Amino acid sequence: MHDKEIILIIDDELQIRRLLEITLSANDYGIYEASNGKEGLVAAATQHPALILLDLGLPDVDGQQVLLKLREWYSKPIIVLSVRNSEEEIIMALDHGANDYITKPFKSGELLARIRAALRYNEGKEDIKTIETGPLSIDLVNHAVKRKNEIIKLTSTEYALLSLLAKNQGRVLTHQYILKEIWGYSYINQTQYLRVFIAQIRKKTEEDPSKPKLIITESGIGYRFGEG
Repeated sequence: MHDKEIILIIDDELQIRRLLEITLSANDYGIYEASNGKEGLVAAATQHPALILLDLGLPDVDGQQVLLKLREWYSKPIIVLSVRNSEEEIIMALDHGANDYITKPFKSGELLARIRAALRYNEGKEDIKTIETGPLSIDLVNHAVKRKNEIIKLTSTEYALLSLLAKNQGRVLTHQYILKEIWGYSYINQTQYLRVFIAQIRKKTEEDPSKPKLIITESGIGYRFGEG
């Protein structure tokens, strides 16, 4: 890492901010803190953070509204850290533009891994031509997928689904988002339809489809493209 990447923490709990400050500083990230939504919005605009950690239970503005306001102009990763753990709340945050959602209490190692994945996803994402993860290689220019240098035959729909997940590596995509992007609005409730295609892709790409490492299920929420 060259210059320290700044992470903005928007959280009203002092103990959480201190824990995050210790964890992130020890891993060579710069820190900026805000204790409420309004301060967080100003800090995001003035400090130019590489990533934002956002709590939803803020004292002045609900975190979901802060997320929506940020996504009007802020294009870098946002990870939600919250005690709210209902599927509805998680799906809402992801649909509002969060890259990831971690419930409190959280493990520091998992948080750091999610941060690294989000920063990798954001880095030069417009220029990516090939995605390589584990034994899998996806050539986005020629629409070719290889596993251990052997070409995998995918249908056009399977390729579209795999490439959508791969382009958003590390980011949780909700069932509704994937269905809308691949099949259109009329399919957004057809989650079983999506499961069938995911199963087909796993059979062709995973070492062990019953223990997937590439396409990871986020139960009740959607899917994440992993590290392989």
